[in-house]
Amino acid sequence: MKAHASPPLSPAQSKAEAAPAPGNESFAQASAWDETQHAEPRNIAPVALVTGAGKRIGRAIALGLARARWDVVVHYQHSLDDAQKTADEVRALGQRAWTLAADLSVPAEVDGLFQQALKHAQGLDAVINNASRFAWDGPRDVNAEGLLGHWMPNLVAPVLLTQALFAHCSAAKPSKQGVVINLLDQKLHNPNPDFFSYTLSKAALWQATDLMARDFAPHLRVLAVSPGITMLSGDQSEAGFAQAHQQTPLGRSSEPSDIAQAIVYLLQARAITGVNLLVDGGQHLQASARDVMFTTSDRLESESRL
Repeated sequence: MKAHASPPLSPAQSKAEAAPAPGNESFAQASAWDETQHAEPRNIAPVALVTGAGKRIGRAIALGLARARWDVVVHYQHSLDDAQKTADEVRALGQRAWTLAADLSVPAEVDGLFQQALKHAQGLDAVINNASRFAWDGPRDVNAEGLLGHWMPNLVAPVLLTQALFAHCSAAKPSKQGVVINLLDQKLHNPNPDFFSYTLSKAALWQATDLMARDFAPHLRVLAVSPGITMLSGDQSEAGFAQAHQQTPLGRSSEPSDIAQAIVYLLQARAITGVNLLVDGGQHLQASARDVMFTTSDRLESESRL
């Protein structure tokens, strides 16, 4: 796992080279971040760990939190440059930021991610489980590899991170109330067989959200947000995405900024827990035998030629 603390420290990696380049530090060195150098106490903003925050929806969430005066731990797996850019943008908004790398399909790295986030930020108040695997399969061709490949990052990692935040909040003196928000999908309310393993993992995460909200109260509020089609995915064309995005009762589905706004609201809504907020332009109200990305005119025309 790699970590990069907020300025004035330069990026640091836990797997440091035997002779690191000037300006690069190991995890142990990076933990001495700038706030520890100040003797005078000051008000510290709440801190959120956002998984998959280097790009796409995760980046929008991180920046939305920064605008709402949250400090952000930016998790990434491979997209170091994107994560550093997101962290820089958070800092430009006046908030602290750190970048941490972890493979969410490896339980030991999930635990390491939480512990390093706690170490660098000196506390955590929220976890936004945004990162997930999204690969196509169907009931007729699903296999164990596909199921397990989705199960680990989409279900196991969010559950372990939620459990860790509960332990942290309940052990705090005095105890505090944390928040976990899991990113789900509107298709749980409008199911179809496409993306079978992905759908099963998100359905399980919704059930886990409900059960953990019950068991972890009052120390933790556990919630979910279900976007509609929000960004171009897979081999979808620009024209196909634009058409699919308009196929909702409101004439538009969700945009990244909509998701970020919903999350900021839920973080502030102290009387809400165990809720799944659908942010999809009403897409969940329209039954469909296929995923919406397969119902656009360009896709139907292409399939008719096969």
